[in-house]
Amino acid sequence: MLDPGAFLGQIFVVVLLAIVVIFVLVILFRSIRIIPQASAGVVERLGKYHKTLAPGLNILVPFIDRVRPLIDMREQVVSFPPQPVITEDNLVVSIDTVVFFQVTDARAATYEIANYLGAVEQLTTTTLRNVVGGLNLEEALTSRDNINGQLRVVLDESTGKWGIRVGRVELKAIDPPISIQDSMEKQMRAERDRRAQILTAEGTKQAAILQAEGSRQASILEAEGYAQAAVLRAKGDGEAIATVFGAIHAGDPTADLLAYQYLQTLPKLAEGDSNKMWIIPSELTEALKGISAGFLGTAAGRGPTPPTP
Repeated sequence: MLDPGAFLGQIFVVVLLAIVVIFVLVILFRSIRIIPQASAGVVERLGKYHKTLAPGLNILVPFIDRVRPLIDMREQVVSFPPQPVITEDNLVVSIDTVVFFQVTDARAATYEIANYLGAVEQLTTTTLRNVVGGLNLEEALTSRDNINGQLRVVLDESTGKWGIRVGRVELKAIDPPISIQDSMEKQMRAERDRRAQILTAEGTKQAAILQAEGSRQASILEAEGYAQAAVLRAKGDGEAIATVFGAIHAGDPTADLLAYQYLQTLPKLAEGDSNKMWIIPSELTEALKGISAGFLGTAAGRGPTPPTP
């Protein structure tokens, strides 16, 4: 038979071994700490700061070292609620801000400030009121870059001892009072109407200038056309007269033929409603006398008088 004492001894040994194994596992578990990337852990040894754990595998002293909550080392973006700010001209505006900051020293962010996020918010509000308080409404609306730069410089300088670096500060919105917004909208509408009227007047002016220039060019071209036509007409008339004159001289016309041509030309002088008076050259009467003498001599049966040798 199995001895009860030996059986109890074996059970005791098994339990003891189990306790030892569990203790060893707990020690190993508490001795090894894995820190994820972009995070940092502050280690306290017996309640005092000992070191800052880097990302990766870290070895601790069990039951002596304690790791505080991990700190995010990435750049963080925090949007603060709208803050009422009084400008230099005593107008209350509501301003939304966004702060971009990053923890650079986990030890300082843990021990130098109790709540660095709340501290950044309060410091941003105070600095914003100081900066905007020295500007009027128009300057505040048109100087966002200047305000952002001043806020970033002041916040970065003040939060440096907390292990925080402020990279950028942005104003999301600056909302003036409702009455001021209505006045600004009316002013903008009037400005747009004024610009539209100026553009319309300028367009009308340009159109009138172009139209006048076109009329002037048309008049010049028309006058040049008339001048060229008159020159060509005069040239043609001159060539026609020269041709007729040459043909007449080449044909050696007699006085009777010239008188007959005068008679052919008389009806053309009466053409036109405005012809009231004719001017008959003296040569025409002499030609008519010659024609009448010729006709009368022919009617009496006499031929023309032969020339005297």
